[in-house]
Amino acid sequence: MRMRKKPNLEPRMAACAAWQVADPAAQKGCWRALKPDCTALWVEVGCGKGKFTVETTQANPTVLVIAIERCREAMVMAMEKAKAMGLTNVFFVDMDVALMEGCFDQGEIDRLFINFPDPWPRSKNAKRRLTYRTFLRLYSRVLKNGGEIHFKTDNAKLFAFTLEELEALNLPTSEVTDDLHANGPVGIMTGYEEKFYNLGTPIHRCVVTTHHIFEENDQ
Repeated sequence: MRMRKKPNLEPRMAACAAWQVADPAAQKGCWRALKPDCTALWVEVGCGKGKFTVETTQANPTVLVIAIERCREAMVMAMEKAKAMGLTNVFFVDMDVALMEGCFDQGEIDRLFINFPDPWPRSKNAKRRLTYRTFLRLYSRVLKNGGEIHFKTDNAKLFAFTLEELEALNLPTSEVTDDLHANGPVGIMTGYEEKFYNLGTPIHRCVVTTHHIFEENDQ
């Protein structure tokens, strides 16, 4: 996500410091210590301004949610929402998703959300897509066996590409749909998703069940 730089970013970040994990690598293998009574650990990749994040967190008070976002201008808005709502089971990380394996232990995560990532439409940029097989292998290592990836996009070509990558890795899918909200709103929406829904843009979604994949060589 790209946003205009905010001149007051640093003091706003500081005001929300209790909701940010400044050294995620130090939490590897012990994220649940942030909420010792949590029943599951969920991670959102690219939380943006945090509408989905805070609403999901509020609706699941026994779950620990970790939201990853590279754009600090967006992340501070998400943290401010969490602070205003008094949420105690969500924390935010300013991190590149490619570094996840250095911050999460093997099998540590129960569920991963990928909502409306950049489709990188040019073929030469396929490896940058967050559902390219390199990323899928990474997720499969930090997710527990039988863990889930919940993926949503408005981009039909990216969705078709993702299903092909999942099939190539033998990762089973369920709840596959090319029009999630055909009969009315389903589940918690992101801010972008609400706009797409109001415009009548179909939303593609699937759930992936993971198993550990250790191959490193991509074709």
